[in-house]
Amino acid sequence: MKDVFFDPANISVAALNKHCEGTLNTALGIVFTEIGDHWLTATMPVNEATIQPLGMLNGGASMALIETIGSAAANLAVDRKRYVCFGLDINGNHIRPALKGQTVTAKATPLHIGGTTQVWEVRITDEKARLVCVGRITMAVRPLEAKR
Repeated sequence: MKDVFFDPANISVAALNKHCEGTLNTALGIVFTEIGDHWLTATMPVNEATIQPLGMLNGGASMALIETIGSAAANLAVDRKRYVCFGLDINGNHIRPALKGQTVTAKATPLHIGGTTQVWEVRITDEKARLVCVGRITMAVRPLEAKR
């Protein structure tokens, strides 16, 4: 799959991070790091904001990372002057723990880019590239006027 993003010449990691200031991204430390022709990556620290009481990455924090990166990628794949993407369904499987002090990386890749829905797979890995969590997010694609 190639060139799924709508206007790749006008997409930047810096602009994505700026757009997300003051949101859940800030609270959880989520930072977009790379954009490819059909993928997006982001990192998140495993720290006090993202761990559960045993010192491991909280599954809810993993799901928030999946939602964040999948939603961002979906919206980059449409003409934002005409369409907006909303989450319909999200699921995840937690494979192995990530421990406090680590940083995890999420990579979103499309499984389906359609006119009314998109499906994105998100793989979260630890610093040794081991799979921590794998998720899928289904997005609705709606005309902007449907948002009102």
